[in-house]
Amino acid sequence: MYCLQWLLPVLLIPKPLNPALWFSHSMFMGFYLLSFLLERKPCTICALVFLAALCLICYSCWGNCFLYHCTGSQLPESAHDPSIVGT
Repeated sequence: MYCLQWLLPVLLIPKPLNPALWFSHSMFMGFYLLSFLLERKPCTICALVFLAALCLICYSCWGNCFLYHCTGSQLPESAHDPSIVGT
């Protein structure tokens, strides 16, 4: 499972607080994953474990899914702080 050491940190990268950056973030993460899968060609087991973890995170709507923003999830309180978002 050597391949997973490059894939699992992708799940830990937080989504930006500013909603205007969500599209850029999801595009960057999608292109990173696509280029990783094409260049490194991870084994089937590692790819399936990663995709299962990604599906579980996105299905549960914990707020860390980089593919889309769940409509029912709330923004963190710090997202309304002008000193963070307004910069």
